Amino acid sequence: MMRILFLLFLTVFAAPIQAQQVSSAPGAVLRGLDKLDGSVTDLELAVGENKDFGRLNISLGDCRYPKGNPAGNAFAFLTIRENGMDDPVFQGWMIAAAPALDALDNARYDVWVLRCMTE
Repeated sequence: MMRILFLLFLTVFAAPIQAQQVSSAPGAVLRGLDKLDGSVTDLELAVGENKDFGRLNISLGDCRYPKGNPAGNAFAFLTIRENGMDDPVFQGWMIAAAPALDALDNARYDVWVLRCMTE
């Protein structure tokens, strides 16, 4: 009975969650940290481009941002491989506002998204 009342409450009073409209950008700005020497490097990548950062090779698949708000929260699809390795050490979406949500797990390097590059 309580379950039915709870479900009824959710359907009547809870606001529906709407998907956010997004736009794709031609590129992204990432920041890389070498934890061994403390150096920080900003990387600009176009969609489909690969760049080396230390022993990592980073590939940008897409960068998206809220439609009409290019300065809004960016999220990028990245594939990161260690040089000489076939399997990626990271593959997925990184979110600028929550870099720890889906982070690269590497003993030496950190990589996170700063923003999308717009025209």
